[in-house]
Amino acid sequence: MIKKDVIIIGAGPVGLFAVHQLGIKGLTAVVIDNLDKVGGQCIELYPDKPIYDIPAVPECTGEELTKKLSEQIRPFKTEFFLNERVDEVNQEKNHWFVKTNNNNKFIAPNIIIAGGVGSFEPRKLSLKDTDKFEGKSIFYSVKNKEQFKNKNISIFGGGDSALDWALELSKFSKINLIHRRNEFRGAPHTLSEIKKLEKEGKIFIKTPCQLDSIEGEKAIKSITIKFEDGKTEKISTDVILSFFGLVMKLGPIAEWGLNMNKKTIQVNAENFETNKKGIFAVGDICSYPGKLKLILSGFHEVALASVECFKRSRPNEKYKFEFTTSSKSIQSRLGKK
Repeated sequence: MIKKDVIIIGAGPVGLFAVHQLGIKGLTAVVIDNLDKVGGQCIELYPDKPIYDIPAVPECTGEELTKKLSEQIRPFKTEFFLNERVDEVNQEKNHWFVKTNNNNKFIAPNIIIAGGVGSFEPRKLSLKDTDKFEGKSIFYSVKNKEQFKNKNISIFGGGDSALDWALELSKFSKINLIHRRNEFRGAPHTLSEIKKLEKEGKIFIKTPCQLDSIEGEKAIKSITIKFEDGKTEKISTDVILSFFGLVMKLGPIAEWGLNMNKKTIQVNAENFETNKKGIFAVGDICSYPGKLKLILSGFHEVALASVECFKRSRPNEKYKFEFTTSSKSIQSRLGKK
């Protein structure tokens, strides 16, 4: 059981800034996210697209913003639990008990939901009975590339994830890159490198086609792909890596007894608390009169929510607002002299 002052659900920009706002107040936090990396929508939907509404930053990409926010919270040494989904939330007196799908358990007086428009989940293969191979022969993300050494790997997808991993894993495995279209959406430079490896016989590109069947019992032995003209091809395969993008789901949050309004959580605009004491919602997932779905709005929301988190975590202490420019305690927490 991990005990903290605050459990943050969501590792997008607002969730990352929540770590900062809690940290400068001396509160401890843990962050849980369904994705395999931090950044949320910024990383998954527009890592290379410019963002123009971050104060004092004329222009930055989603990836750059994520890196800067991660750098900003480094002094707090916050633990992240990625590739995990919150499945259970239960109240125990003045504390909230949280359990994830990986059976990790947390307890805290506060929960901040910074889940954007919900949790992101991989778009899974549509064939029946593929779930029995998940985590063994079928994967939707790569945690440890070492487990894919010396394998026959079939990678499905046409975006950056598919291209990047095809390039990386081709260093020590045989790669079939399979896409339903002839055109790829990934970075031109990466695609150029893959084309070179195709000529060298290190990567085999199969387009336009889709997965038709999987052969194997406990593990995959081969797959059959079907081309647009109706022809089929059988490919020896040990591992399938599927990168068909993400789907956004509200998930178990919808069952927590929170006031919901069109897939958003209603909060009060004073401290962004929900109808459940100690549970806060910030960022795109919350709604209130005048709500603007902007990153900077989320930053404002989490700043106020963190004050109420302090009051709940330190009921015997009076909250004292301090400017970061003059507070020695804040500067100490940030590692400043």
